[in-house]
Amino acid sequence: MDRQQDFVLRTIEDRDVRFVRLWFTDVIGTLKSVALAPAEVEGAFTEGLGFDGSSIDGYTRIFESDMLLQPDPSTFQILPWRGEQERTSRMFCDVLTPEGEPSPADPRHVLRRVLNRAADMGFSCYTHPEIEFYLLQSSQPGPDGKPVPVDSAGYFDHVPGGVAQDFRRHAVTLLEDMGISVEFSHHEGGPGQNEIDLRAADALTTADNIMTFRTVIKEVASLNDHYATFMPKPFSEHPGSGMHTHFSLFEGDSNAFYDPSDEYRLSTTARQFIAGLLHHSVEITAVTHQFVNSYKRLWGGGEAPAYVSWGHNNRSALVRVPLYKPDKAGSARIEYRGLDAGVNPYLAYALLLAAGLKGIEEGYELPEAAAEDISALTTMERRALGHQPLPGTLHDALRIMEDSEFVAEVLGEHVFETLLRNKAQEWDDYRVQVTEYEIKRYLSGL
Repeated sequence: MDRQQDFVLRTIEDRDVRFVRLWFTDVIGTLKSVALAPAEVEGAFTEGLGFDGSSIDGYTRIFESDMLLQPDPSTFQILPWRGEQERTSRMFCDVLTPEGEPSPADPRHVLRRVLNRAADMGFSCYTHPEIEFYLLQSSQPGPDGKPVPVDSAGYFDHVPGGVAQDFRRHAVTLLEDMGISVEFSHHEGGPGQNEIDLRAADALTTADNIMTFRTVIKEVASLNDHYATFMPKPFSEHPGSGMHTHFSLFEGDSNAFYDPSDEYRLSTTARQFIAGLLHHSVEITAVTHQFVNSYKRLWGGGEAPAYVSWGHNNRSALVRVPLYKPDKAGSARIEYRGLDAGVNPYLAYALLLAAGLKGIEEGYELPEAAAEDISALTTMERRALGHQPLPGTLHDALRIMEDSEFVAEVLGEHVFETLLRNKAQEWDDYRVQVTEYEIKRYLSGL
């Protein structure tokens, strides 16, 4: 038994932990959980915990249903909201086949595979997400059929005694208690909309932290008789919720993205990485924007970038190069602004990192930076400047992705086909719905 496993077992005994929750996700990114008695944890470390994979969306066919959960002891944390009387902990798990091989359906394994490839190239990958969400009075809509936010505040508003302010303080405290460092938090542009930014960590830890973050946010909301949602666009008239993510590559202790002689302090490696993101951004959109509702945010205005572009401090661009501290090598990074708040972080980060690494491997050329507000240009101007639009609907995104050898290779055949099948069904379910908009527009006039 290794040192980390021994630490977990001693902590469970010393802290009188009553329940150990094993966490993993399905292909869509929904968190799954099973509670384990403390006495069974050592056996789970050595042999794994068996479960029926055919009952988890996208894992196995019914005649290949036996799967194993292998707890990752490095992810052990006490859940601080459960209290001392029923002290509960959690560990993320890797999903294995009965032969002990990584399951091709495990999103965590998909990301780890890309990170291993990066390591073979000499890189460590770090990510820093800015996560937006809406805090609502309830999960049920109001009398007008719309969600009801907890306040009417706006961007960076300070509301003394405000519900959202107290909520963020409580949530940040619990996140810090679980070892998840928070950089800052604030009210966002929409009523009841908030943003909490996590400090940079390696990409796999960040993905785990995002899954934990969503759980903490929903738990704190529930404790206060409210509801938190990461739905990309819950209001037509207000901004959608994104998850802008900063990326950086390090070679040992050196930031591979930094070049002090460049205008934007970008190394050749960074430029090729950005070029890879731009080159593959259209074909990965069905993963970075995986819901029908995602395209309401993408094409609904605000700061959601809908065109393939990059720029220095240009918040209308898909990839932005921030220069908060231009002469500090460790701060050199790029920001991908296309992710929405409902994304599966394991699959999205796997594709984005793989796209950037491919740009480095193939020596992709970076086009000219966009200096103008891309959304304000005409269609002809955007076309002349080479700003290709992202797909307009989930249906369009799926048609593009299904022809992508790149996405199929990164995700693996099983995850690739499962996503296509699941999302095609979502589109079919959506397109036959008769909406309130259609009733109001057509019923009385036709």
